[in-house]
Amino acid sequence: MTEERYPKVEHYVGEIKGGLRPAMKLTVIGMVHSNPKSFSVTLLCDPVDANKDVGLLFKVNFSDKSITRNARIAGKWGREEKTIPYFPFTAGDTFKMELLCEHQQIRVLLDGRQLCDFTHRIQPLNLVKALQISGDIKLTKVA
Repeated sequence: MTEERYPKVEHYVGEIKGGLRPAMKLTVIGMVHSNPKSFSVTLLCDPVDANKDVGLLFKVNFSDKSITRNARIAGKWGREEKTIPYFPFTAGDTFKMELLCEHQQIRVLLDGRQLCDFTHRIQPLNLVKALQISGDIKLTKVA
């Protein structure tokens, strides 16, 4: 029974074969834990060394209902972007998140609705080689 109350924190790392490129779509389907604090979806340049550059950190914080986006280049985090039209995540609910890579930006859709965009800061895009997901969610599918 304790398993249900303290679900294990998800930690997933998947390689993006050949690196990120325009017209590529990453899909994350999962379920938010019943008492979530936060989770993050991160596009990494190095799947092994998480201290390397980050193409996109998408961090969902339930305590203040915020979604923060940022990137790390040459070891330095850039300017945070926090504007969202609505907070789409609910404890205990399933969600489908799609990251659409376009030429200028990554477009984030949630359950088919556009949530936000994040302009690429890392060039060339194919330096982004891995998807990392961690936090208070249970993944059902990553594609």
